[in-house]
Amino acid sequence: MSLWTPGGEHPVDRCSARPQDESTDGSSDQSRGDPLAGLSDEQREQAKQIAAQMEEVRRQLASVPAEVVVANHAMGLYELAAIHLSAQPPRFVQAQLAIDALGALVEGLQGRLGENESTLKDALGQIRLAYVQMHGGHTSPEE
Repeated sequence: MSLWTPGGEHPVDRCSARPQDESTDGSSDQSRGDPLAGLSDEQREQAKQIAAQMEEVRRQLASVPAEVVVANHAMGLYELAAIHLSAQPPRFVQAQLAIDALGALVEGLQGRLGENESTLKDALGQIRLAYVQMHGGHTSPEE
């Protein structure tokens, strides 16, 4: 088995990846099969309800075309950039990161974003223009 991290893939030996508080006499073997072990009946019921709600959200999300979900996330990046640009003083480095991420999505997925693609391209152009206009008159301490 391996673990994927931003730094790359790392092999993991399941047998050696034992929690430190686990005893070696096998006393925790009973709780391994039950992720809710140690919870009260009320906590178990609450956990089951949360799991059911999460499963329903997953089901609903799976029914939405991916390009709609990606467009929604892209607009979140647009909003993030706008928040940093509207801060006093503007946080240009933070805004630039959000704008670059939005650009990577919109330009990197060109032709695959469905009916929202033109709106996303317009939004990217607007936020880039706002950045350039604002940055021209400011010197930020974070730069």
